[in-house]
Formats: sequence, C-alpha cells, structure tokens
Amino acid sequence: MRGTGGPELPPDAAFGTLFVVATPIGNVGDLSPRAREVLGSVDVIACEDTRHTGRLLSRIGIPGRTLRAFHDHNERDAAQGFVSMLEEGKDVALVSDAGTPTISDPGYRLVKAALCAEVAVVSVPGPSSVIAGLSISGLPTDRFSFEGFLPAASGRRRKVMEHLAAEQATGRGRTLVFLESARRLVPTLRLIEENFGPVECAVCREMTKLHEEVVRAPVGELAARFEATPAKGEVVLVIDARSATLPVLAVEAEPPVEREDFTRRATELAAEGIPRAEAIRILVSEGHRRSQARAEMDRVLARRPGPGSSDRP
Repeated sequence: MRGTGGPELPPDAAFGTLFVVATPIGNVGDLSPRAREVLGSVDVIACEDTRHTGRLLSRIGIPGRTLRAFHDHNERDAAQGFVSMLEEGKDVALVSDAGTPTISDPGYRLVKAALCAEVAVVSVPGPSSVIAGLSISGLPTDRFSFEGFLPAASGRRRKVMEHLAAEQATGRGRTLVFLESARRLVPTLRLIEENFGPVECAVCREMTKLHEEVVRAPVGELAARFEATPAKGEVVLVIDARSATLPVLAVEAEPPVEREDFTRRATELAAEGIPRAEAIRILVSEGHRRSQARAEMDRVLARRPGPGSSDRP
C-alpha cells in the first residue's frame, strides 16, 4: 500500500506495511482523513475488540473490512501471525478501541515483532486522551510523565504513589498524567493528597464525548466533590506534582526521636481532630519517615474510643 502520506518506502519492498492508526477517543469526527484512507485500504485490521472497531468502520462508511482480534490476552501469540501476513505482502492496520495504539493498550509486541522482521512500521497519528487531557489541564506541560493506569491492588497502588512522591522530593519534579477508572477516582485522589499534599490537579472526564467535563482544583477539593457526586466514564487525571509539599529528604538524616515522644506527638494530633493524611504530613515534616508516621497514626487511631464509647471501665 502506498500514497498514504507516510515516509517513503523502498519501491521494491516485498513485505507489507504495519500502520499504527489512532482512532477517536469519543467524537468520531476526530478521525483524520489519512486514517480513514488507511483503514479503507489495508488487507487486515488488528483490533482489541472486533465488534467495537466494526461499529466505528460502519459509522465512517467502510464496513466489511477483515478484522482480527489483538488484545491483552492473545497479543503474544497473535503477533507472529500478523507478522506472517506482513511478510506475505499484506498491509495491516493496528488500532486500539480508542486513541493511539500501544499507549496503555495492546500493540507493543506487534510493533516490536514487525521491526525485528524488518517490516516497515508507519504511524498514522491522531487522538490521544493523554495529550488531550494534559493540553487542557491548565497545569505545566514543559515536563511531564505518563504513568498509565495505577495498579488495582491497594498495596501496590500505595507503593507506586510513594515512589513517585520520593522522586519529587529529589528535585525531579514534573507534571504526572494517569488514566483512572471512575470508581477508583476518589481513593486515588486521597492517596495523592496523602503523599503529595494539597497539589493542584485536573480531572478530565469523558474526553470529546457528550458529557465531557474538566475540573481543576486542589486535590482535596476534588476528592470531596467526587465523593459527593461520583464520577462516571473514563478519566484522565493530571497532577502538578511540582507543587507538592515534600520536606522528606531534608530531615531524613536527622536522628530519630524517642518512640515515646513519637507516640505522644501522634496522639496529640489525633486528639486535635487533625485528619490522618494531614497528621502524617506533619509527622514527616517533623523528622519521621513516612512509613513510620503512617503506621504510628494507624496505631493511635485504632486505640481511640469509637462514637458512644467511654474511656471508663
């Protein structure tokens, strides 16, 4: 296949071409004319969900294309099958359900396998929820990091967030971009607040769709908002991590205080009604490791009497 506006390919190339094609993240009008041409001309389209891609092709007026599944569960085995098609001279388009393939979507293995087989790989760029969310977040864009989806397991999510916070403390500050499910949005915002402090964030929801919404505020305000009115749909979460309050490294080398004083201080903070996340940040700023501060606050709060209970026997 030639004439798609991509880089010049050797005219005698016997192999086909793998086109990495970006598809709409919501509004079908965002599909580029070049992407439409490629999807209407290739021999095979590799896609996450054949039904989803089939509906898109019908909407843009090119139904009846040959679709083959390529997703998280079969990409290792299916990649070689697509490479064989390319080696036979067939052109293949790789698409995801929405946005740019291989960005937190299947496809990396196919691109790598094609390159290893010396097959031409051509980008047909277009929509990306990551870049779209970042561009309208109102947060710094000169240096950013895409962190994909956070782990579903709470323990692993916490470790990832602690690691990112530690990176900020070393001066490698940047804007962070995540993809998140609506049902986990509030716990993630609370985890951000606990590790980064009251940073500025943007929640970009349902990008380019009918109910698109972008909300910018300090992370605590966003958590409260979406606790009161739960979010729906797909979310791009952007964090100005450079505004984090992270005095960890400046005090970590100081001698640790006695455990008795540590417990007394944690008890004082709990008695004053200071929220757990804020109390942890105070303890860290006073010279305690974050993991120790978290564990001590949990012990202190666990010993406090619940509503309606009494300290007397």
